[in-house]
Amino acid sequence: MTNSQKDCFGILDRVFPKGTEGLREIVPACFECPDKKPCLQTALKTEEGFQLRNEVLDRSPANGFLGNLRRWSERKELSRLSKLHRGEKK
Repeated sequence: MTNSQKDCFGILDRVFPKGTEGLREIVPACFECPDKKPCLQTALKTEEGFQLRNEVLDRSPANGFLGNLRRWSERKELSRLSKLHRGEKK
């Protein structure tokens, strides 16, 4: 990561916005950015990022008991992380 971060660093709607079809896509300017990986990782650790990951879980199929158990576990982890993140902001 460089010392000078851009204004868009870690803002999900600026680095991974919804396109015209409603799908998320990476902004072309981000491909040349040396901070793209930490930027996207930071964006996914925000409240909006937790919501996006929950939406992805909603869309993914859960096959059988183990699939449902895995989905429940991932949702529980996202909920825990979200609460922890909100607690750090206070």
